[in-house]
Amino acid sequence: MSLTYNEALDLLKEYNEGDFHLKHAYVVSDVMGWFAEKLGYGEEKDFWAVVGLLHDLDFEQYPDQHCIKSQEIMRERGLEERLIRATASHGYGITVDIAPQHQMEKVLFATDELTGLIGAAAIMRPSKSVDDLEVKSVKKKYKDKKFAAGCSREVIQKGADMLGWTLEELIGQTIEAMRASAHVD
Repeated sequence: MSLTYNEALDLLKEYNEGDFHLKHAYVVSDVMGWFAEKLGYGEEKDFWAVVGLLHDLDFEQYPDQHCIKSQEIMRERGLEERLIRATASHGYGITVDIAPQHQMEKVLFATDELTGLIGAAAIMRPSKSVDDLEVKSVKKKYKDKKFAAGCSREVIQKGADMLGWTLEELIGQTIEAMRASAHVD
């Protein structure tokens, strides 16, 4: 069974209450929808957005079973395997052995951590916005391992490599996607 965005949002809210987790889900959803259009998958934009919305479905309640418990929850509800696989693949090499294969899965893997780093970099700016954020500013923060320490640089770089993009290309496009997001302050 496939889900509409609103059905996915209802499911997300069953397992997530914290503002931080919900906002992250909204931003990643928007970023995924933006990339779907940018990369020529416009007809699948809604699916990409649902994948982004549900990618951390289990993280708030089951952080030690991240990307594992979500598969169980989705299968119990009869959701399509393509959705289950896509959301779980962003935990590749961390909690699961489901390697991102489709470009959509690779984008999720690459941008999940990066949206957090970009968001943290934006908050540090006088404008507190991504609107005037530049790639070089993010790269500077990226090199500082203490800044947004929870955002894995290894995962971000591995994601860029999976996509065949430079780190600068990935950062630049993700900033653009976040500028287009209705959920980024």
